[in-house]
Amino acid sequence: MIKVTFFKNGADFTGYEFSGHSDYAEEGFDIVCSSASSAAFLTANNITDFFNIKADVTVSDGYMKLTADKSDNLNRLIGGLYQHMLQLSEQYEKDINVKISEV
Repeated sequence: MIKVTFFKNGADFTGYEFSGHSDYAEEGFDIVCSSASSAAFLTANNITDFFNIKADVTVSDGYMKLTADKSDNLNRLIGGLYQHMLQLSEQYEKDINVKISEV
């Protein structure tokens, strides 16, 4: 199962963490894992490369964590990822778990 935790400081998103694999299908054919990791990387790249928000990013096999200081753009970008992941978790409820953690 892919576990996704979104970090919030009050009403604002300040980061996210993805861990695990969905095991929906074998490696190379797992549409759930591909969808989740693609969304996580796209959001991280938008945050750091296009909005130039300084963020701490850690990536390894089956793991990504991004954290940054509060900002309006960061909140909107991660908010979009949150909505996307909620929709995926509704469609693939056995494969993705989404939660919010207050920091």
